[in-house]
Amino acid sequence: MHVRVFAQSGWRGQLGSGWLRPERRSGDSASPRCATGSWIGSKCRRRSGLTYHAPMDGFAASFGNLSPLAQGLAGSFIAGLGTGFGALPVFLLRGLGSRTQDLLLGFSAGIMLAASFFSLILPGLAAASLRVAFNPALVIVGGVFLGAFGLWWVHQHVPHEHLLMGREGPADSRVGRMLLIVLAITLHNFPEGLAVGVGFGADDMGNAVALMTGIGVQNMPEGLVVAIALVAAGRSRVQAFAVALLTGLVEPLGGLVGAAAVELAGALLPWGLGTAAGAMLFVISNEIIPETHRRGHQASVTFALLGGFGLMMTLDQVLR
Repeated sequence: MHVRVFAQSGWRGQLGSGWLRPERRSGDSASPRCATGSWIGSKCRRRSGLTYHAPMDGFAASFGNLSPLAQGLAGSFIAGLGTGFGALPVFLLRGLGSRTQDLLLGFSAGIMLAASFFSLILPGLAAASLRVAFNPALVIVGGVFLGAFGLWWVHQHVPHEHLLMGREGPADSRVGRMLLIVLAITLHNFPEGLAVGVGFGADDMGNAVALMTGIGVQNMPEGLVVAIALVAAGRSRVQAFAVALLTGLVEPLGGLVGAAAVELAGALLPWGLGTAAGAMLFVISNEIIPETHRRGHQASVTFALLGGFGLMMTLDQVLR
């Protein structure tokens, strides 16, 4: 929708770093409106000109009526549905070439990489600067290593099997191959849900919506690759689609954990953002890059990664 921007008497703002925070004067009873731009969470972003296009205002307003826990759960659920939407072509396609699979996964890695920086690390630095007296980068670096180490530890102690890289973790003959594959995809998707949950818990609706959208988009090619690989492994197309959909729906669990941690202790926000970023960076470096570089497609995959990075960076700016 197009919104007419006009100055309202009776309001004053604090201008700094590109943001206007209106304050209500005594005697004013109406709710504050953004005099020079669009509301993003509790912030008012300045825009030039008399009108601007705000395509996400209605969506953000509906989410804004929910509690942070409900926002994190709903947002990560919507993002997780991306795997199911992405897996739908499995009913039409006979297969995907190895180059196409690697390109799709590289594209997903680029989205995750950009989301880690623009939607998690940078907001984490801003949040830490308001909460600690020392260098805020130390908090985020600590969170990044905490997230990466935590996911590495889980990988070492939970048996799972990657579609291309094979089995990892402790050997357990009692666990079937299908369950091992599901566990591997679950370990991959949980950090993404965690990131979305922390994003909504951070009380910045624009950033959270951008993060949710980016994770949902990157889930689509992953869902297709997983479904095609399962069909190639001998599973029916219905089974392959169901597994891809269900593994995406583990993300609401991560979203609930992330939002709850931030909601229960606001001081944990910078740590939560850093931890979620570290977990996603671990997935990119430990899983996606090795899987996409093992068949000689490094150069094309690199450009696919850059394409995904550029898309997420654009989404981060457009949806804020």
